[in-house]
Formats: sequence, C-alpha cells, structure tokens
Amino acid sequence: QVQLVESGGGLVQPGGSLRLSCAASKSIFSAYVMGWYRQAPGKQRDLVAQITTGGRTNYADLVKGRFTISRDNAKNTVYLQMNSLKPEDTAVYYCRAHHSIQPSLLYWGQGAQVTVSS
Repeated sequence: QVQLVESGGGLVQPGGSLRLSCAASKSIFSAYVMGWYRQAPGKQRDLVAQITTGGRTNYADLVKGRFTISRDNAKNTVYLQMNSLKPEDTAVYYCRAHHSIQPSLLYWGQGAQVTVSS
C-alpha cells in the first residue's frame, strides 16, 4: 500500500507561483511513475504532468512552459512547480502513482486546492 500526501496548495494571484509537493510513504518510490492531475468543479479529472521512473516528463498543452514536474527519489517526493498561474488553473490537484511494471498498482492522494484569483 502506498500513501500519498499533497501539500503546498493555496490562494495565489494571477501571474503568481506555487509549488505542490507529494510525499509517498513507500521506500520503493523510484519504481513508480508519478503524475499530477487536476479537477475543476463540474469537470473531469485531467492529466497535468507526468514523470517516469527514468525522469522523462510530459505535460498537458495548457501548462507547457509554465509548470515543471520533478521528483526526488531519495525523499520519496514529487513536485509540481507552477508559474505564471491563471484563473483557469484553479482546481483541486491530485497526485497519482502507478507502478512502472504493474500499472494496476495505482494510488491517489487526497488532493490540494489551488485557487488563482485577485
């Protein structure tokens, strides 16, 4: 069982920055593909960014050039640096982990609210 705990959400003005963190409970974190998803009210949950065990990244078109995902395997933590935030980035952000060999081993965090508003 893997537990994921997000932190770093909050209220920020348009154009501002936030960094989300997701700490995983399991010491074999390095075997998991990590992702950040977001869900706005009344909308589906969508992929924001993903990082593989080898460090390859991919991003949703809406956040390319503004968001950066990274991971620190020594700390069992994945980060999402969000810059140039826009009101449309407002959502609950969820951390997700799935095992790189057994993708059915899938876990979600509890979510962190990010609100971009003046």
